[in-house]
Amino acid sequence: MKQNILPAIKLTLLCAVFFSGIYTLFIFGIAQASPNNGKGEIIKSEKTLVNSEKGNGTSHISPKTSYYYANIGQKFDKDEYFWSRPSAVDYNAAGAGGSNKGPSNPDYLKTVQERIDHFIKHNPEIQKSEIPSDMVTASGGGLDPNISVQGAKIQVKRIAKIRHIDENKIQELITSHTEKPLLGLFGTEKINVLKLNLALDGLK
Repeated sequence: MKQNILPAIKLTLLCAVFFSGIYTLFIFGIAQASPNNGKGEIIKSEKTLVNSEKGNGTSHISPKTSYYYANIGQKFDKDEYFWSRPSAVDYNAAGAGGSNKGPSNPDYLKTVQERIDHFIKHNPEIQKSEIPSDMVTASGGGLDPNISVQGAKIQVKRIAKIRHIDENKIQELITSHTEKPLLGLFGTEKINVLKLNLALDGLK
């Protein structure tokens, strides 16, 4: 009995020290060497708010600072912004996940069709064949912060019309925010929706 119990206890203690201590410190050290100490890319946005007081006609100007995580998908569904990729968890980072429904599932197909119809309703100038899959299907984690270049381009007319901005300016914005594949080989071109929309707010 002792021949089995003692080695098992020693192995348990060894694993506890290694995985709870040494390994944890190793990963923590790698995180400290990464950008922003492993806390993710945080974007700081500053806006000026004008608050008017009723009755006396006076206004107060106050700054507002907001912080965003660039690597976590966020909900943009207003017509004056580039829309985000759909999320099966409504962009809830605490419960990230997909729909877990196969491509032939009737409920899934119905949801995708509803997204297509909704997208065309708000972008009547485009054809169904022009809509890339990422604009009507959710990612596996539900928190994809990026959309395809095509997904951004087909929204230009809508945004330009609402904001009264030249389409060419918005196209230039898309080009400047297009991220190339890693090392030119891995993945596809993509655009971070948060960064693009913050830059869009900065256009005059």
